[in-house]
Order: sequence, then C-alpha cells, then structure tokens
Amino acid sequence: MAKIYATGRRKSAIAKVWLEVGKGEMDINGLSLDVWLGGHEAIKKRVKQPLEVSKQLESVNIKATTLGGGYSAQADALRHGISRALVNYDEQFRAVLKPFGLLTRDARRVERKKYGRKKARRSGQFSKR
Repeated sequence: MAKIYATGRRKSAIAKVWLEVGKGEMDINGLSLDVWLGGHEAIKKRVKQPLEVSKQLESVNIKATTLGGGYSAQADALRHGISRALVNYDEQFRAVLKPFGLLTRDARRVERKKYGRKKARRSGQFSKR
C-alpha cells in the first residue's frame, strides 16, 4: 500500500503528514514524538488522540514535517493532518473522528495590531494629568 498524504493547519503552523501501514512509529521532523515534544505530556496526548479514537495506534506509521508557529500550534496542526490522513486511508474513520471535532480546522488566528494601540485591542495607559 502506498503512503497517504494529508495537510493539517492551525494558526500559522502547517503539518505535512504521510501515513502508511506499519507498527505505530511516529517521526516528526526527523525526531520521535517524545524527543520532539519533550515533557509536554498533554500535548503528546492531543497529537495521539486521532489514532487512539480510531484504534490505529499500533497499526500505522506516521512521518510528518511541521513548519511555522510555535510547538503547540504545530502539534494541533499535526493532529489535524493525522485525522485527515486517516480519513483518506479509510472513509469509515470519518464517522468516528467527526464527533470529537478532529476533522474541523480551528480557524482562530491572531488579531492584527491596530495603529494607536499597544496590541490589537489594548490601548495605552490612561493618564489623568
């Protein structure tokens, strides 16, 4: 069976995911998941969620490349990409993954900074005198 490709996105992060039949190995940017995310157990669990929900944790290998954003946004982009790859692999996974919101692209982005303000909405400190 050939590799299945999918793209996941979150904020300004992009994850390119290749999924193939295997024994549960994860390779992200040339590193294992544990090395790539270090001690961030909650984020690791979030990345593995689509595989746990679809019961494919031990039966598919994942090779991914992430770029842009921070490690948390990259992890969420990876999660989105894995979910999409699983649906491309077997259409029946859509019914399993959709109720968990794993196929929905989180469209929230950072609001742009406006002129005359310190940040997007924060104004300068008020001075009475």
